[in-house]
Amino acid sequence: MNNWKKVKLSDIIEFNPRETLSKGAIAKKIAMENLEPFTRDIPEFEYLEFRGGTKFRNGDTLMARITPSLENGKTSKVNLLDEDEVGFGSTEFIVVRSKENISDENFVYYLMIAPNIREVAIKSMVGTSGRQRVQLDVVKNHEILCPPLKEQIRIGKTLKALDDKIENNKKINHHLVA
Repeated sequence: MNNWKKVKLSDIIEFNPRETLSKGAIAKKIAMENLEPFTRDIPEFEYLEFRGGTKFRNGDTLMARITPSLENGKTSKVNLLDEDEVGFGSTEFIVVRSKENISDENFVYYLMIAPNIREVAIKSMVGTSGRQRVQLDVVKNHEILCPPLKEQIRIGKTLKALDDKIENNKKINHHLVA
């Protein structure tokens, strides 16, 4: 860990990156209710006309920015789009993207679900009771110790493999019950 560097999250993560999706285009929409608490993969989407909302690509992490969704663990990684496809979703998502040659998308996802990062986001919430939202600047400016890219990739691959195994075991258990 002696080669880990202190960085702001905004140094390694692109928050709410710009994407193009024409108004009226039919695209895959991921609604807040499509995110399952504390679950990496998003199980479903629907095709709808784009009228507004956050835009994202495969590899991006969607993090709820509103109460109680964030507290309930609604943070997932997009992996159901086609190559170069842009999807859209709730305006209540914070879209988190790794920076090329700086951070790894799997590492970034696991970082965003880490208790210390979730706690920063939750404690930053402001607004009326029941409609509180994350103050994005607080999250962007939060400092962490960050490993070099090669180590991020190893960490991300290891955690992804564990999640894949858990998901596979859930499917096996589901079939045993049925």
